[in-house]
Amino acid sequence: MQRNSILNERHRQLGSKLDGDTWNFMPIPWSYSSCPHDEVVATRTRAGLYDVSALNIVNVTGPDAEAVIDRLVTIDVTKLKPGTARLGGEVNEAGALVDDIMIIRDAADRFRISHGSGATPKTLAALAAGRSVTITSDQDVHILSLQGPVSLEVLKPHTPADLAALPYFNHVETTLFGKKVTLGRGGYSGERGYEVYCSAADAVFLWDTILEAGKPKGVIPCSWTALDLTRVEGALLFFPFEMPEGDTTPWEVNMDWAVDLDKAGDYIGKAAVLHLKGRERVKQAGMTVLHHAAVEAGAKVYDGDTEVGVVTSASYSRLLMQSLAMVHLKPAKSSIGTRLTIRSEAGNLAALVVPTPFYDPLRQRTHPDRTR
Repeated sequence: MQRNSILNERHRQLGSKLDGDTWNFMPIPWSYSSCPHDEVVATRTRAGLYDVSALNIVNVTGPDAEAVIDRLVTIDVTKLKPGTARLGGEVNEAGALVDDIMIIRDAADRFRISHGSGATPKTLAALAAGRSVTITSDQDVHILSLQGPVSLEVLKPHTPADLAALPYFNHVETTLFGKKVTLGRGGYSGERGYEVYCSAADAVFLWDTILEAGKPKGVIPCSWTALDLTRVEGALLFFPFEMPEGDTTPWEVNMDWAVDLDKAGDYIGKAAVLHLKGRERVKQAGMTVLHHAAVEAGAKVYDGDTEVGVVTSASYSRLLMQSLAMVHLKPAKSSIGTRLTIRSEAGNLAALVVPTPFYDPLRQRTHPDRTR
C-alpha cells in the first residue's frame, strides 16, 4: 500500500525527485540539491532536520497489551515504565532476527511500536488473537527528527516540557509551537537529538517553524543520504542490511543489550536464542578501508585467499576523511587491529578492523552524562 509524507512538497522544493527506492511503501527524499556531506557537517556541528515519517508506527492498547508485546520481544516489557522506550530483539522460533523494533510505553495499557520492514505486523496479529488488545497502524503520524548539538537550544524555548531533563529514550506528551506533539529524545545520527511525533495536519507547519527557529543557529533540512552517512559513522544497525545471512542472531551483531537474560516471561524463540549465545558464526565489526570512496555492500573480505567476511554497509565519510565499512567477520578475524583485504569493484583494498562507532566511540554525544 503506497504511503506518502505530507511533507513531499517541501522535499521537492529542496530538490528531491522522490523517485528512488521507497522504504515501507513511502517515497523517501534520498537527496536534496544540497551536498549530503555538507548536511552531515551541519548535523554534527549544528543540527539537521529529517523527515523520518516512513517508520511504521503501530498503536497497541488494551488490558492485554503488555502481555502481547512481552511475547513479541526479547526484552522484559513488564519493566518498561510509561514515558520510556527500548530497542529490543525480535526473533523467530530459530532465534534469528526478523525486524528492527522499538517498544514505546505511553501508559500501563497503551504502547506504540516503531518498526522497520520485517515480520512485526504478521507476528503481532497472531499473538493478539483472542486477547483483549487493539492493534492499529497509525497512518496519520508524522515524525520530524532534529539531530545535532543545538537541537535542545532550538526546541527548548517553544515547549513547556523540560527537554533539558529528558533522558535518552524517554518521551513526553506536550506541545511544540502550540501544536500537540510527543517529544522523544533519540534519533539515528549518533548526536543528541529529538523526535517530534505529530499529526499530518500539523507536520508542514512544524517543519517550517522548526527550520525558521533554527535558522540563526545554522539548522538545515537534511536528506536520507545524509542520515545513512551519519548512521554508518555511528555504526548503527539497519535491518535487514546488517543481517545478510537471513538467520542472523542478536549475538552476531553485538545486540546483547537487546536480550534480557533474566526475563522470566516466555517469548517467541526464547529457547533458541539463549541456546545460540556463545555460538556465533560471525561477528559484526568495523573496518577502515584504504580507498578514496565507499566500497559496495556485499563485497567479500579475505585473509589471504580465504574468505572471512562480507561488507554489510559502507560509506565514505568526508567528515572523518575515511572509507568506512560495517562488516561481518569470522569471530577469529574480528579482533581490533586485524589487517584484511576487501575484494571490491575497485580492486583489492587493504582494510583494518577498528573500534566502533567510528565517530564518537564512547557515545558521549548521545549520552553526555555517561560515566566511563
